[in-house]
This record gives sequence, C-alpha cells and structure tokens, in this order.
Amino acid sequence: MIIAIGTKNPTKVNAIKTAFAPHLSAEFAALQVQSNVSPQPLSDEETVTGAINRAKNALNEATAQLGVGLEGGVIKSELGYFLCNWGAMVDNELKPIVAGGARIVLPNEIGDEVFSGRELGDVMDEYVKSHQVGKHQGAIGIFTNGIINRTTMFTHLAELLIGQYLYQNKQEK
Repeated sequence: MIIAIGTKNPTKVNAIKTAFAPHLSAEFAALQVQSNVSPQPLSDEETVTGAINRAKNALNEATAQLGVGLEGGVIKSELGYFLCNWGAMVDNELKPIVAGGARIVLPNEIGDEVFSGRELGDVMDEYVKSHQVGKHQGAIGIFTNGIINRTTMFTHLAELLIGQYLYQNKQEK
C-alpha cells in the first residue's frame, strides 16, 4: 500500500508515519500539493476544506491507495483567538474521513496579526525570534511550554484518522 501525504512539512509527515505505521504496512510518499484555500485558513470550515483538498490532491498526484492531508488554522470566537487543526484521509472513492484536533488560546497580539493577513508561522518566528517555528515545535509547542509540540498534536490527529479508517474497514467485512 502507498499512502500519499499532502505536504513535505516534516512535522506533519512524521506525525502521519508515526500514527499509521503500527497499523498498516505501507510506503509513504510526501508530496507538495495545494490546499486550494488561503495560505492561512481563518475558520474551521476553511481549515477542514484545506485538509480534504490536500488529501485528494496528494492521492490524485501519486499512484496511491490513500491520501492524507493535515491543515492548521486560526479561528476567532467570543473567547478570543484559537489555534485549530484538521485532518482528512481519502481513498479512491474520495469520500473523506475527517477529524479535528487540539485547540488552544492564542494571545491577542498573535491573533490580531494573523487576522490582519499574516501567516501564523511568520508571526511566531518574529514572536520568539526564531526561524521556521512551523516546521518544528509550532505555536502549540511554544504556548504549552514544550509539553505538546506540533508533531505530537498532528500525530494525535492522524491517529483519529487511521482509527476511523480501520473501524470502517472492519465494519465492511
């Protein structure tokens, strides 16, 4: 089995491999594909659509049996700004399996910058005076004091996807 991953971001690729490898004998193909949403999704709807699009685009670009997409976003609510993340997996029938992940509050100064048109990764790089935060610990790692990093967050999300996939396949037998 070949699983196409709709990104080359190492945190997301490692998360999918970590979650899927114990359950499926597969090769993984990481592909840079479009999410077909804005570079910084600003709603749950846009973020989940981006994840679904990444999964479908990866599957369409590769000769694979499964496509997986993970997408991070920021939402604004009455309680403030929140980090959000969604994942999707599709097979050749293209009916997506979806799951949402962890949410934490972002400081208003971060959320304001993101909602003014900047990407969270760029804002975080400036905030912590670092480089490529989004390919390492991510905002989740910074604001949880390193207890949860971006790979851990996306691994949990990928586990939700593979768990649903395995359950559905068991029910069909």
